[in-house]
Amino acid sequence: MTKKITLTAVLFLSISLGFGQKLDMSLIKNLKIRNVGPANMSGRITAIDVHTANTKLIYLGAASGGVWKSENGGSAWKPVFDDQPTQNIGAIAIQQNNPDVVWVGTGEGNPRNSMNLGMGIFKSLDGGKTWKHMGLEKTKTIHRIIIDPQNPDVVYVGALGDPFTPNEDRGLYKTTDGGQTWNKILYTNDQSGIADLVMDPKNPNKIFAAMYEHRRTPYYFTSGGTGSGF
Repeated sequence: MTKKITLTAVLFLSISLGFGQKLDMSLIKNLKIRNVGPANMSGRITAIDVHTANTKLIYLGAASGGVWKSENGGSAWKPVFDDQPTQNIGAIAIQQNNPDVVWVGTGEGNPRNSMNLGMGIFKSLDGGKTWKHMGLEKTKTIHRIIIDPQNPDVVYVGALGDPFTPNEDRGLYKTTDGGQTWNKILYTNDQSGIADLVMDPKNPNKIFAAMYEHRRTPYYFTSGGTGSGF
């Protein structure tokens, strides 16, 4: 607080000198600095899901700020992922027929000048109170999660992959046993991953996937290539 007041005083003094006027320091001796927001700084929001039967129940994930839960339509939020080994979130999915089951994919899937890598996918069976790591750690970034509405043991995970290193741990993954095992069912090359993923709401066997080839280093960024496609 003292530092803030001092900096403010210096600013006023600089302005005063700039206009050639003498500043009466007594005018700011009781100045009190207050925070006007934002209340929480957790990084950009990368994922959000809502329980369709109870729209007051919302989960959201921040690029570097963990998972947050609201039970009153967003008027109040509480962190539910703080005890986990990573806070970099890329995707969230609520099991709609049982909202106590929540899936979280870690690692931000937005290739930009900075990206926050993760360590796989996590699952909660009690509304975010506890979490279990369910694998896919090497994917580094998980961009989309879709749960089959007819069979919640079937889950699709779209991984964009590590943007800094060519590798095969990327693409579209599927589990049929609730995350115990995973199969990679779509892959184009070692620099391409899932940019978006959509399921036909009337037919869960129909899935649309967008693949995106990209590579980032500390010095340059490449976008597009033979691995990209729909």
